[in-house]
Order: sequence, then C-alpha cells, then structure tokens
Amino acid sequence: MGGVCVNNKEEKFFLVRHDVLPEAMLKTIEVKELLERGKAKTIYEAVQQVELSRSAFYKYKDAVFPFHAMVKERMLTLFFHLEDRSGTLSKLLRIVANARCNVLTIHQTIPTLGKANVTLTLDISQINQNIETLIHDLKQMEFVERVDILSSEA
Repeated sequence: MGGVCVNNKEEKFFLVRHDVLPEAMLKTIEVKELLERGKAKTIYEAVQQVELSRSAFYKYKDAVFPFHAMVKERMLTLFFHLEDRSGTLSKLLRIVANARCNVLTIHQTIPTLGKANVTLTLDISQINQNIETLIHDLKQMEFVERVDILSSEA
C-alpha cells in the first residue's frame, strides 16, 4: 500500500465504499458539503442539520473526503488496453485534453496481436468534469477494451 510521508510518519490512504463507513464519517462529509455549498453558514449550523456532534465532526473532518475531492489537484495514472488502430492514441488524448487534463507521461507497449497497452499519468488539477465522467467517456470509445485507475496521488 502506498502512502504519503508526513513528519517522518507514513499516512496510508484507502478507497472505501460509502456503505461500509460509520455514520459519523458519512455525516462529516455531509457537513463539509453543506458548508462548501453555502447551505450552512457555520459548522454549528451544519452539524445541527445532519444531527452530528461537533466533536465527531472535528475528529473526522481532516480524515474523510469524497473521492472526487481526493483526486483534485493530483496526478492520476490510468491504464488502457486498446485495439491497435491508426489514430487511437490521438483520439484518446483528445478526450483527455478536452477534460483539461495535462498529460505528464505516456507509456505505450509495442502492439501484439492487434492490441496495445497505454499508461497515462495525468495532472488533473484543472479537470473540468468529475473523474467518473472522464473514465466513462474513455471507456465508451470503441477501440478501448479496458480502463483501470492505477493510482491517484499528490
């Protein structure tokens, strides 16, 4: 498992499905969304709306984030299994560029049996859509057989 080193202590991060999180963590995310959207003016007002204690909010506020928030201002590495056709990589990169992602690295294997693997590392700090939409759009391309998220990191 990868982690981020902070003050010589490695912090580990996990992607966890929402339905297995404790209620206090889910409500903490709700509070943050209410504040971000201006639906509540203060933390006190927001925790009252979702029926969460302020102490629980402060306990989890710096530890839980929606997936889309974790990939903002980060790099994202995607793996593609593609059919080997003329212009394939160009079309793939056009979708990435239209989403305002900056390509940091490209690695493509030599095609064998009409297939090739491509790994893209993207700076998605300026992305103009959510990551799920981008991946959905990439999967819809007729020559794309598979798209996997290899990592998202700072």
